[in-house]
Amino acid sequence: MDRKEFLKTCGFGCLAGITAATFLQSCSSSRVLEKEIVDSDILVPLTDFEIKNSKTTKYKKYVIIQNEKLQYPICVYRFDTNNYSALLMQCTHQGTELQVFGDKLQCAAHGSEFSNRGNVENGPADRNLRNFPITIDNNTLKISLK
Repeated sequence: MDRKEFLKTCGFGCLAGITAATFLQSCSSSRVLEKEIVDSDILVPLTDFEIKNSKTTKYKKYVIIQNEKLQYPICVYRFDTNNYSALLMQCTHQGTELQVFGDKLQCAAHGSEFSNRGNVENGPADRNLRNFPITIDNNTLKISLK
């Protein structure tokens, strides 16, 4: 095998490995959930944040809730067992849907950034995100849409 053929084969092998690993990881710990709205609440079992291995349980930092009745998704951040925030993923500048990058929500249209608590960290947005009240009942988050 010549050098060019070797590099080509290695490149395709690496690309296939990365693609497979990404696909498997995304399947096992999906962060986007389709949830029902019951009365005016969204119910999210706390187990939706769990990533279980054979010996340990880790937790997702956030999940994204979607429902056909919602114009924008809701990002729910987990800080610890009893502390969560539920944020409407709509930029307060011009209404663009936000994207989640770890502990920040960012607007692709004009670059506004918000913290995982919904506070403006970088403009042009000048208002915090809509934050929904959350209660925990029977190992379930109850997100009030009122």
